[in-house]
Amino acid sequence: MPELPEVETVANGVHQRVHGQIITAVRTTSNPQTFKSPPTELADTLTGSVIDRVHRVGKTIVADLSRNGPPAQLLIHLGMTGRLLVSTPDTPIPPHTHAILTLSSGKELRFVDPRRFGRLSVLHEPYTGPGKEPLTIPLEDFISLFRNRKTPIKAALLNQSLLHGVGNIYADEALHHAGIRPRRHAGRLTRDEFTRLRTALQKVLKQAIKLGGSSVSDYVDAEGAAGFFQLHHRVYSRTGQPCRTCKTLIERIVIGGRSTHFCPTCQK
Repeated sequence: MPELPEVETVANGVHQRVHGQIITAVRTTSNPQTFKSPPTELADTLTGSVIDRVHRVGKTIVADLSRNGPPAQLLIHLGMTGRLLVSTPDTPIPPHTHAILTLSSGKELRFVDPRRFGRLSVLHEPYTGPGKEPLTIPLEDFISLFRNRKTPIKAALLNQSLLHGVGNIYADEALHHAGIRPRRHAGRLTRDEFTRLRTALQKVLKQAIKLGGSSVSDYVDAEGAAGFFQLHHRVYSRTGQPCRTCKTLIERIVIGGRSTHFCPTCQK
């Protein structure tokens, strides 16, 4: 599932291509599970609206809309295989395209999702996400999120009600950068370890955004291009390969049902 850097990359790419444009028509398929809002509400809210800004909140792409009536937002959750593409009308429509927004420029904003775990909805109040924003959270707030928690730090990092946007890839990578084992109880980390972890998490996320995210499955950006951060993974999905820092073989365990990768030498 796309994580913060991938969603940020898609949102930024879509914003560059569609902001300021009017949605002139909305077409949807008959797959109800794709829509958290009824298709009729989507069409009524979106048609005639101006796309002011496209940005990310957690793992959700949010389009701010101005319209005749109260402001609204279009929320797009990519799920496991969702793609949001800006295309010309003569570009062949990919299979599993569930929504097409026609824009005043003549281009189309298409939502494609083969496995249909993605969701589209409209909201009439600002969406703030389920947790805190990892790229901007102050150190004291970061520490307070995890203080006294008995769960493994890896599981705590994946808890979207604490920090939203962090997933399996970047939790593994940040813990390696910080030198912390994923099984450590979150509430037992020292202040120095929390400081290292916050710094490492923000560094890894920003580097991944710069490189367009990690393409390890179906992820592509707004133009259908893959990301490159997977070439820089230190531990994620590198089981049995040498650590890029100390050459110890990377190990894989399962925490909370999620594959977890770490270096037994670099991480304590």
